[in-house]
Amino acid sequence: MNPIQIEEQTFIAVTLKLPKTNFMAVMNDTGYIMCGALDVALLNEKLKERKIVAGRAVGVRTIEQLLDAPLESVTLAAEELGITPGMRGKDALLKMI
Repeated sequence: MNPIQIEEQTFIAVTLKLPKTNFMAVMNDTGYIMCGALDVALLNEKLKERKIVAGRAVGVRTIEQLLDAPLESVTLAAEELGITPGMRGKDALLKMI
């Protein structure tokens, strides 16, 4: 777990090394972006009332790739903040300020 800076804003980056894969997320108090392990459909359907702000990028192996990758999917609550599929991870995080 490490703090990272994006345009003078502080976020927390987490990498968990698992057998044959890595789990990665970057977050602040509003929401997070995450690797392909994130189940956006579950957040939108089963946990909709929680209004979780999150985005998912696939095919990433490092935090740097997660920040630069286009988001493959986002939650409904993220869309309300102007976060859209195709937006780079770091740009989505800045919308969470």
